[in-house]
Amino acid sequence: MSQVRVPPALEVILQDPEVEVQGFLAPGHVTTVMGYQEYEPIAETYRVPIVVTGFEPVDLLVGLLELVRHLEAGKHGVWNAYKRSVRREGNPVARRHMFRVFEICDMKWRGIGWIPRSGLCLRPEFRNLDARQAFRDLLADIQPEESPVCIAGLILRGIKKPPDCPAFGRECTPQHPLGAPMVSSEGACAAYYRYGRLAKGT
Repeated sequence: MSQVRVPPALEVILQDPEVEVQGFLAPGHVTTVMGYQEYEPIAETYRVPIVVTGFEPVDLLVGLLELVRHLEAGKHGVWNAYKRSVRREGNPVARRHMFRVFEICDMKWRGIGWIPRSGLCLRPEFRNLDARQAFRDLLADIQPEESPVCIAGLILRGIKKPPDCPAFGRECTPQHPLGAPMVSSEGACAAYYRYGRLAKGT
């Protein structure tokens, strides 16, 4: 079970003195359900702009443009650039059904570690559906380990860029990912791998 909550992760990133992140694009698909009001205290506390956007190319470009405009103007707050799907309050019906099954819990993030209240776990009455419990005997001897050469945590926190990783494009590729940013096609490493190669004509 890896149902995660975005706002606690943003706070962990912003609390890190090494991090130089100045703003965020918030994921439109998550925010469609949860709403963007939970980002507002973060934007206010840390004085950063947060722009909600979708995943289509035009959505991303509009989101980036809005983010840059607010950064250049020295503004902080939350802006919705994905209005066709996202409302401030989100989708109360979907959220109500979701929290009927799930409850907030601590969660371990690959490359970062444990973040309090950053996950969603099945409520006790639904724990019989938890695969980790159903297959706990089979999983008992499996201890997931992160590659010592992977710097996913630094990349996820915006301290390093994918090409700074000694494994990037060598031991670590989308076909054989070592860390979370290369696993997903939306991950920073996967994007650098795909579009960086296209930019170089390789």
